[in-house]
Amino acid sequence: MKKWVFLFPGQGSQYVGMGREFYEDYSEVRELFESAGEILKMDLVKLCFEGPETDLVLTENVQPAITAVNLACHTVLRLHEIFPVAAAGHSLGEYSALFASGVLEFQDVMRLVHWRGRLMHEASLCEPGAMAAIMDFDEDRLREICTLCDVEVANINSPDQIIITGRSEPVDRAMALSADSGAKKCVKLNVSGPWHSRCMSIAKEKFEPHVLQCSFRKPQIPVVSNVDALPLQSAEEAPGKLVDQICGSVLWRQSMEWLIRSGYDHFVEVGPKKVLRGLMRRIDRNVKVMNVEDMESLAAFLQTNRQG
Repeated sequence: MKKWVFLFPGQGSQYVGMGREFYEDYSEVRELFESAGEILKMDLVKLCFEGPETDLVLTENVQPAITAVNLACHTVLRLHEIFPVAAAGHSLGEYSALFASGVLEFQDVMRLVHWRGRLMHEASLCEPGAMAAIMDFDEDRLREICTLCDVEVANINSPDQIIITGRSEPVDRAMALSADSGAKKCVKLNVSGPWHSRCMSIAKEKFEPHVLQCSFRKPQIPVVSNVDALPLQSAEEAPGKLVDQICGSVLWRQSMEWLIRSGYDHFVEVGPKKVLRGLMRRIDRNVKVMNVEDMESLAAFLQTNRQG
């Protein structure tokens, strides 16, 4: 049996119908959706399986929806006796990783992502903005441009993809400067707010009391945090890292590099789509990376796991 690191996707990986096959095939997944719906007073079944997409993509809806699907995929793997040896999650996905590592209980995870989505949405109405992907461009030069244009680095996703964030006009200026300075491609993202920027300060401040109400436990496996790309050392560290993540950069490339340096070489994306699987291939093509989101991908994963 191989030793798998579980990677959990975040906002942007959603699609109408995500999780449906596992819901139909596993009573444990149906129970999970029912419990999550009761906790949040939301019809997650309808939202995930029927949409409409215009409702699903709303930040306050999509964050609990993706989390429920992530944890449904985790449940299915557990039923097949596949357990993670380490975990990480991209932005919102970090909450699923904290559940998988034993740091947070299910109820607290669902409540936190509910408040996180709601407060981020409210902050985006007060401080609207934009995000953009800058492709194949020197990180140091991009940081200089960000300082010059008064925008920030939201995500370092891979060696050739960095996401910037901030108010709309400064983001446009930073895109133009990056393109003029040699960036291969600059793409404005279809998002409803300037996530992972100081524009989210209001959300960060309001979110902290909700985090501090939760019970955190010592991680049972290494779980790498977005804000510093290091494994959580204690339960006491967790609340501060989650609060800081609201405005801080997601150091995804560095997080994956820490895991690879530590000897992990089998990774599985646990949740909708294959975004993290794609990023890993751009970070290090020598590691094995798969995904589990439906019956077809589960069958492929289980077959690979059985092979020598």
